[in-house]
Amino acid sequence: MSLTKVTRNYQITIPSDIRKKLGIKVGDVLVVDVEDGKIVIKKSDLELPLLPGGKGLTVEEIEKKVLKGIGEEE
Repeated sequence: MSLTKVTRNYQITIPSDIRKKLGIKVGDVLVVDVEDGKIVIKKSDLELPLLPGGKGLTVEEIEKKVLKGIGEEE
């Protein structure tokens, strides 16, 4: 059993042993639900693209990436 603590922003860190067992990587989408009074977190098949960071990213490029991420690309 692994322990994690809720931060002041109500965030938690998934312990590394759990991440490794489930193959959770940065950018993965997780489904959070309540079942029988328990918090259940499952890895989703949904993939959302990560926006590239750094300088030089235009508003148009950001909008294009967002539209692609929600499935409404032009």
